[in-house]
Amino acid sequence: MSESLVGRVGTAVDRAADRAPTAEAAQELRALRARLDGPLRLAIAGRVKAGKSTLLNALVGENLAPTDAGECTRVVTWYSYGAAPRVLLHPLDGPPVDRPFQRDDGALNIDLGGRSPEQIDHLEVRWPTRRLQGLTLVDTPGIASISTEVSARTHQALTGDVGQVAVADAVLYLLRHAHASDMNFMEAFRDRQVTEGTPVNTVGVLSRADEIGSCRLDSMTVAARVAERYAQDPRVRRLCPTVVPVNGLLGHAAATLRESEFAHLAAIARAPQEEVARLLLTADRFGRNEAPHDPGPAERQHLLHRFGLFGVRVAVQLISSGAVTDASGLAEALRSRSGLQELRSLLTVQFTERSRLLRAQSVLAGLRSVLHRADWPEAADLLGEVERLVSSSHELEELHLLGELRTGALELPPDRAATLERLFGGVGTGAAARLGVPDAPSDELRQEAVAQLDSWHRVARHPLTSRQVHVLCQSAVRSLEAMLDGDLAPRS
Repeated sequence: MSESLVGRVGTAVDRAADRAPTAEAAQELRALRARLDGPLRLAIAGRVKAGKSTLLNALVGENLAPTDAGECTRVVTWYSYGAAPRVLLHPLDGPPVDRPFQRDDGALNIDLGGRSPEQIDHLEVRWPTRRLQGLTLVDTPGIASISTEVSARTHQALTGDVGQVAVADAVLYLLRHAHASDMNFMEAFRDRQVTEGTPVNTVGVLSRADEIGSCRLDSMTVAARVAERYAQDPRVRRLCPTVVPVNGLLGHAAATLRESEFAHLAAIARAPQEEVARLLLTADRFGRNEAPHDPGPAERQHLLHRFGLFGVRVAVQLISSGAVTDASGLAEALRSRSGLQELRSLLTVQFTERSRLLRAQSVLAGLRSVLHRADWPEAADLLGEVERLVSSSHELEELHLLGELRTGALELPPDRAATLERLFGGVGTGAAARLGVPDAPSDELRQEAVAQLDSWHRVARHPLTSRQVHVLCQSAVRSLEAMLDGDLAPRS
């Protein structure tokens, strides 16, 4: 991303902070300025019991977020990188305080110090893991909870309700069924962004995907077809055009697989085939049947808790067929079947590579929010500066057009829409990805960029080119010129 946009946004926030009429407004603006240089904030949201905390644990590769119905699941919790484990409690009033926590072979058990969830703005968990370097994961209470207060916490934190600045730069939204509450939340999050109608910062996850196919061995294939139908649904597509199926429980189990668990699964796989088939018929039978004795019911219930019935079935089939012979091989095979790798790749392309742009967009939205509710004479002039900044930024224009292409808002032939989506960074922000020429040397990339530039110029000059296509051609030309003047500029 061009450093000029980040610099201009930073300058606008600094100018507003210098002219703020109150100490509170100045402090809020300085926090926005720090956010511009901080890690990307990715929120994990969805309805109650959608599997948010389980997916967070899978992405981190450790068991951190509680998945039960305890008090901590009713509090917005940030997970960020820290040199040493630490938990900070941010109350609604007063400074943050350190809180003790325990971790006994499971998720963190945080002592809230007698405070109720209603008295806490958010918890901040700092943890020394590379998965959190450059990224803050925000675990949120469930949407559409029986408790209206619990649901309101997520809305207030992520959409900036009641005058707040939205916390998240991007959202990973977990879907099981396309409920009205899901659509309402994603609509609210989108409306908080600087570029209206840009759902590029929202990715949908068809969570607990194995349950869609009744935990059969082909469940993830079935889930992939369902996810594709969701992505084509006009209601979903205009807000969240990308939906991927993920089994977070299996992904987490694969990342933390133990040798003892492999040994138990291998023992089941060695049993007579008919006995194994009867045992794996239902979760209740697998967890409670007294036979076989090795492993016994207690160990099998543990396997169900860790892998789910689908994961156990897949693991036993892989071991009995000889496809895997050890714990590391099983972990890799389960990880590939969980959908977690595909999700991570998508997050890299859609969020990580354009992290600075998404943060700049969030900071601009926050700056607008502060200026709109501030009672100070210079607010109108500063808002005008923000509008000029947004309208003159090609990076933000690309993000807006990319969203319109993905939602089908622009009526174009499929091949031309795919070319523009790629050029605007839809499959990666590097020059090779944008040009569709992977692994090409820099001189070939430059030649390809010049050829594409000439092609879009010809389309723009054609007398039958519509006004809509002409505008898109101009944007494509600016993107290619930026590449030729930037990454592909000749080196002296």
